[in-house]
Amino acid sequence: MATNINDLNDAWIAQGQKVSDLNDKLNAAVLDDKFNKEEFENMTAERDNAVARRDALHTQLEEERKAKEIANMNDKDKIPLDDNEKDIKAKFIKNFKGMIKGDPKVMNLVTSSTDEDGNAIGLTIPQDVQTAINTLVRQFDSLQQYVNREAVTTQTGSRVYEKWTDLTPLADLDDETATIGDNDDPKLSIVKYTIHRYAGISTATNSLLKDTADNILAWLSQWIAKKVVVTRNAKIIAAMNNAPKKPNLSKFDDIITMINTAVDPAIKSTSFLMTNTSGFNALSEVKDAMGRYLLQPDPTQPEQYLIRGKRIVEVADKWLPNTGTVSAPAYPLYYGDLSQAVTLFDRENMSLLTTNIGGGAFEKDQTKIRVIDRFDVEPTDTEAFVAGSFSTIADQPANFAAGSTTTPSK
Repeated sequence: MATNINDLNDAWIAQGQKVSDLNDKLNAAVLDDKFNKEEFENMTAERDNAVARRDALHTQLEEERKAKEIANMNDKDKIPLDDNEKDIKAKFIKNFKGMIKGDPKVMNLVTSSTDEDGNAIGLTIPQDVQTAINTLVRQFDSLQQYVNREAVTTQTGSRVYEKWTDLTPLADLDDETATIGDNDDPKLSIVKYTIHRYAGISTATNSLLKDTADNILAWLSQWIAKKVVVTRNAKIIAAMNNAPKKPNLSKFDDIITMINTAVDPAIKSTSFLMTNTSGFNALSEVKDAMGRYLLQPDPTQPEQYLIRGKRIVEVADKWLPNTGTVSAPAYPLYYGDLSQAVTLFDRENMSLLTTNIGGGAFEKDQTKIRVIDRFDVEPTDTEAFVAGSFSTIADQPANFAAGSTTTPSK
């Protein structure tokens, strides 16, 4: 397994370099007075295919890493279900099978409850099953782990936030008999949330009913977890784009300046950098004035990389795409504390509903399973996270002349 991971990692890095080289060729081609449209289109197709292979290699690399983590999990970390949890899961699976078969008792039970919009809620997923789903969510490339997540029980609501930058000190009383006055009124902002319903449908075969309860739960958990990650990632990135925009970064010092000055010092200790796979690859080639790579491995976690001590989080291109043009892409580079900048209001009321009639299921003798997730994502403190971008980052100029010798002063 380790050899396989190393091979995949090497292939991914090499493919990233190939993409970078092809982009350089494309840039040179459009600047050439002897521009040839057909040759440019062929090079573009080659570059796009290289990008697809690079992203596929990264996806497979992450899958292998996760598989290794699960395989190496200690038995002491695997907590068996207690009798109560077993009963809850057994009842849930019994009702789930009954719903697929169209059992009138189960169908009447799951369609008798409606949400605020009057739609049937379906079979509510129990808490312990949701816990298993959330565990899987963390194993995928989920951005939910970086934002503030708040469980809510109402369809709508509001929260009051005070920004770090608006905090003021207490008054200095220079007289023992002075009257203590009121604090300055803080500049509070009200963030309102409205829970939205996000749904997806999967087709189940008749063989699913023949599986054991554990197999059915595993299938459901994997499917729902992937849908949750895809859906919530898209909404979180949309909220991230509300962050103040920074000018395009072009040199090493621009990134250092962003790290030092872009957010309030009070949250610098919890701040991190975030870019996509293309941006990560471009940054990995940049060198500082001493010829060292800008990205340095974390001594405690070699697979994590740092810039001036700040962790860099990598997100796949398909979730966090480049801007600009195909020939001159602009890579995203965010910085700050995302947990201060964005809040995910989680209704924690996932539900399932099935049909063997609608959605073409009757004609094909299939069963359609619909899952609904209920949440909302809202920006909170937009000054806690900034959105930068770069096309290329120049190496930092060397701080010594080549071939010169310096006599240290005494």
